[in-house]
Amino acid sequence: MEIEKTNRMNALFEFYAALLTDKQMNYIELYYADDYSLAEIAEEFGVSRQAVYDNIKRTEKILEDYEMKLHMYSDYIVRSEILESIMQKYPEDHFLQEKIAILSSIDNRD
Repeated sequence: MEIEKTNRMNALFEFYAALLTDKQMNYIELYYADDYSLAEIAEEFGVSRQAVYDNIKRTEKILEDYEMKLHMYSDYIVRSEILESIMQKYPEDHFLQEKIAILSSIDNRD
């Protein structure tokens, strides 16, 4: 499994997990975050390997569709880059540093 896709799916999952069904959440989390194989997930849930594969592929598409419509992940990346550039350009500005810390804490809430 390629690392870029794994990282992207994990990031999208972080943003959109609440919009998925329990089964979709379980399969994606086991497959991408916990590195379970399709066979291991199938055994865990008592279904076929093909059923797990199909569900994961559908869920990947759903996550990508959510991102295309809502842009939560891409907006987060852009915001983070802008905040980082401001922090580097104005390291001595305590007012800006404080406001950036507040914005960063909002973005990184669990």
